[in-house]
Amino acid sequence: MKKIVINIIKKNQFMRNFFRKIEYLKKKRIYNKYCRKTKVNENMIIFESFMGRTYSDNPKAIYEEMLNDPKYDNFKFIWCFKKPISKTYIQALSRAIIVKYNSKEYFKYYSMAKYFVSNSRIPEAIKPREGQVYIQTWHGTPLKRLGYDLTTEGGNALNSLKDMQHKYKADAERYTYLLSPSKFCTEKFTSCFNLKENNPNCKIVEKGYPRNDFLSNYTQEAITAIKYNLNINNIGNKKIILYAPTWRDNQHTSGVGYTYRMDVDFDLLQKELGNDYIILFRAHYFVANSFDFNKYRGFVYNVSNYENINDLYVISDILITDYSSVFFDYAILKRPIIFYMYDLKDYQDNIRGFYINLDELPGNIVENEQSLVKEIQQISKNFEYDEKYKKFNEKFNYLDDGKATKRVLEIVIK
Repeated sequence: MKKIVINIIKKNQFMRNFFRKIEYLKKKRIYNKYCRKTKVNENMIIFESFMGRTYSDNPKAIYEEMLNDPKYDNFKFIWCFKKPISKTYIQALSRAIIVKYNSKEYFKYYSMAKYFVSNSRIPEAIKPREGQVYIQTWHGTPLKRLGYDLTTEGGNALNSLKDMQHKYKADAERYTYLLSPSKFCTEKFTSCFNLKENNPNCKIVEKGYPRNDFLSNYTQEAITAIKYNLNINNIGNKKIILYAPTWRDNQHTSGVGYTYRMDVDFDLLQKELGNDYIILFRAHYFVANSFDFNKYRGFVYNVSNYENINDLYVISDILITDYSSVFFDYAILKRPIIFYMYDLKDYQDNIRGFYINLDELPGNIVENEQSLVKEIQQISKNFEYDEKYKKFNEKFNYLDDGKATKRVLEIVIK
């Protein structure tokens, strides 16, 4: 009942803004109290990924690079999670202090840390003090429009265009550094965060994405270990399809959150592909509804809660996605990509719109299950890393050479 009430409030603009203001003032009071009591620790760095949901992405890559470099031995590391107890098994975090996201302790450490590293927005109440450094890593090369570049009012179930712009402005005003993996991203980030007005002093670090170093440096031993952990080490010669759709801004259910309607006929896919393939299904981290694949046991594996998507990339033979940015990273592997865009016109016209011409995509677009089956069968036999695919990587992934994290750290950590 509490969740239902909260989601009803979220959908009413007046109530939503009222309660957001109350929540903001509450957090601001806590944060300011700690700012008055603490000093900035020059050797403390605080990390969070996807608002405390995971140990992953660019923050993880930066943290682990620092762990392995003796010059950071005197640093104190803080990691923030919504469910801290679920991360205690991660060996790499034994060097870190783990705190609960949005707790009083969370705000205390933000008041003290010299460096903030996040790949998504941090609470608006946190205002960097003099000398503090906010390193915004972001979390992907965008296909779909973001922030100030959005042009439709009705696409998001919980936020108006004005709400979205406010969120991007509130975060961007605080950036010291913003990471970029390409010239393309630099241009789009400057635009979507409206940096020329909101933060002209923000330094864009165009040196590649730290998280993608793994895609150039992984080993066969790593692939074997990943398959074992996922319990798919005994699938024989079957090929692995990673299906990673994004969320839909306009699909939201009271009491649940953002949901994803499964517009895929898995009965058809299993009938046509079950002898030769398995599917790893990966929902976007915003998607709150659960999926029951018991009917497809041994064919569909739900890996939505598997934290490190890089692991899923390197063990997969084919990627199927729609409008998610995952294909930009997957393209580094030079493997087949299929774009299953069953709602293309609606998404393009009414929800987000795109930054690039779809003709540039490194794979074919299909809009129904029958075409999807044919494309999978065709691409498995006749895939070629052609000139179009090469041009795509030359435009978007030319800096992802396995050494991006070192280059980034040389700039952002003094």
